[in-house]
Amino acid sequence: MQFDLSAVETGTLVVTGTLVFALIIGLFMMVSAFAAMVLVGVGRLIWYLLARGATGLVHVVNHGWDRLVRHVELPGDFQVDFGADLLADGQGLTAPSTGTYPRVVLRDS
Repeated sequence: MQFDLSAVETGTLVVTGTLVFALIIGLFMMVSAFAAMVLVGVGRLIWYLLARGATGLVHVVNHGWDRLVRHVELPGDFQVDFGADLLADGQGLTAPSTGTYPRVVLRDS
């Protein structure tokens, strides 16, 4: 027995076509939503990796700077007791003779 589509009522064809069309639109929306979630996840992962990389770079630079600066021996007049200076006048650190900027010790200069 051969299936003859002309034997199906028009209303049945309309309902079936509408359901198939709705299924296609629903699948399209699900795929689009999934693609959006994947893109947001990938973007967030990239942002996380860049932020961690930048933070790591800052830590490496800070560590290198500390290693560079801490091997310099400061003479006695450059030694500062921050606690005593803060308690002395109650307004913070006293300004050195170079103005409001702290003195800088440069090695080999």
